[in-house]
Amino acid sequence: HFLSRKNAISEDIFKWWKGLQGEQRNFTFYNITIENLFKVIPPIPDLVEPSPNRCRTCAVVGNSGNLKGSNYGRLVDYHDIVIRMNRGRTKGYEADVGTKTTHHVMYPESATYLDSTTRLVLFPFKISDLLWLLKSVIQAINVSSNRQNGAAKSRRIANKDLVLILNPAVMKYVHETWLAKKGKYPSTGFLTLVLSMLICDEVSVFGFGADRDGNWNHYFEMLTDKKLRTGPHAGMHEYDVIMQLHKKKKIQFYTGW
Repeated sequence: HFLSRKNAISEDIFKWWKGLQGEQRNFTFYNITIENLFKVIPPIPDLVEPSPNRCRTCAVVGNSGNLKGSNYGRLVDYHDIVIRMNRGRTKGYEADVGTKTTHHVMYPESATYLDSTTRLVLFPFKISDLLWLLKSVIQAINVSSNRQNGAAKSRRIANKDLVLILNPAVMKYVHETWLAKKGKYPSTGFLTLVLSMLICDEVSVFGFGADRDGNWNHYFEMLTDKKLRTGPHAGMHEYDVIMQLHKKKKIQFYTGW
């Protein structure tokens, strides 16, 4: 599910991934970038696959305004793994969204600073995203060595020992198998949901979809624009698939009202 030195992608998958955001650089450049990344990021621990004698529970927390006033906080924190995404935050919203974050999904445009115990899960959509991660990690290494020499403290994006990078093969698989190639590529939320189903035994989903008035907004923003915007993603189709998963009891979906 995640990239590693051993988990390389094929050139066919690279060609598909390259088309997502108009990547111009070639497969060789991609491979060199990955090689450089894994010189500074430790190898990923093997995630234990789901098994009958162990139940790993996951909460996937989206950023929908339907979380406002939901009081889901304690329920979210009860899960073994709590995955948040993009600019999702807990400070000031604890009663509704909880306080625990074990994994935080992001890409450079949605980056937020993480504490030293939270895993950064990078969803790369282009080589620049991988280069951004490499630069962030190298800066963090330099800062920590400078700090020992008495230099000023600087914030790091995440603990480099807890970095995971989603394998582009998973993106392609979700786009083709789960979404029947609808939309240009899957949204971060939908990718996170499927990823959680691959690594967890029980999945609860919070903060997805519209609020009770039909508005698509974020719980940490004032609602100003009431139009539905899902960009290059098949937003309604993704939502329909999520509802099907809930009906089939593959996931537990919480609406917020």
